[in-house]
Amino acid sequence: MTQHHRLNSAPLVVLLQQWTREASERAAHPVSAPKPPDVAEQLSQWLGTVDAVQLSRALHAIESLPSQAAAAKRPALALNVAALTGLVQQTRADLEALMTTKPAAPKPLRARADNTPVELPDPMLDTDFATHAPRYLDLQKQMDLRLQTLRAQVRQAIAQGTATLRQIAALDAVMERMLASREQRLWALLPAHLERRLAHRQRQHQHRLMAQALADEPARWRQAGGWLWAFERDMQALLMAELQARVEPITGLLEAAQNDTTGQQE
Repeated sequence: MTQHHRLNSAPLVVLLQQWTREASERAAHPVSAPKPPDVAEQLSQWLGTVDAVQLSRALHAIESLPSQAAAAKRPALALNVAALTGLVQQTRADLEALMTTKPAAPKPLRARADNTPVELPDPMLDTDFATHAPRYLDLQKQMDLRLQTLRAQVRQAIAQGTATLRQIAALDAVMERMLASREQRLWALLPAHLERRLAHRQRQHQHRLMAQALADEPARWRQAGGWLWAFERDMQALLMAELQARVEPITGLLEAAQNDTTGQQE
C-alpha cells in the first residue's frame, strides 16, 4: 500500500494528471483519470517474459552474496553517509539551479546606421514549440548524465558496506540495466506533454481575450501573468517533477545506507 501510494502520488504523475484534467475541462465529456494499476501490475508491463527470467536469475545470484562474502571473510567498510548525502544534495541543487534559470531573452536586431529604430524580436516565434523544445531536451540530457554518474557513485560506495547493502547495490545495478531503455522511452514522451500544454495556454489566452473583448498585446505575453510567462512556469514544474522521479532510485540507496548505519529497519 505504501509503494502504491508513493507511485500514484509522485509529483510527475500528479502534474500530468492535473494538466490532462485542465485540458479536458472545455470538452463536452471531460476525461476522467483512469484508476492506476497496482505496483506489481505496473512492473509486469515493463518486463517481458525473457526479462522476468533474467531478473529471477539475478535475484537468486544476489541472495547468495552474503554467504559468499562470509566465506571470503570480507570486512564491511564504514560508510561516510554524511558525505554521500552531501554529494546527492549538491548534485540535485546544481540541476535545480539549471532548471530555474530563466532563458536569456533574445537580443533585438541592431539598429541601422541611419538611426532606424531597433527592431525587437518577434514574439510570435515563442508560440512555436520548436523554440522551447531544444532547451527542455538539453536539460533532460544534463539530468541524465549527472544522475547516471551519481547513481553509480552511491551504489559503488554502499557496495563496500555490509552484506545487506551489497545485496541492495547489486539489485539496483540489475534494475537499472533492465529498466533503462523503458525509462528513456518514457522520458522522451514528456516534451509532447509540454507541447500540448503550450497549446492549452495559448487557447486559454485567446478565450480570455474573446470573453473580455480585449486586444491582444504580444509584448506582454512574457510579463508576469502573461500566457507565455505561465508556460515557462509549467516547463519548470515539469522539469522539477522529472528530476524528482529520476532521483528516486538514488535517494532509495541513500536511505538504505542511512538505515543500515543507524540499525533502523525500512
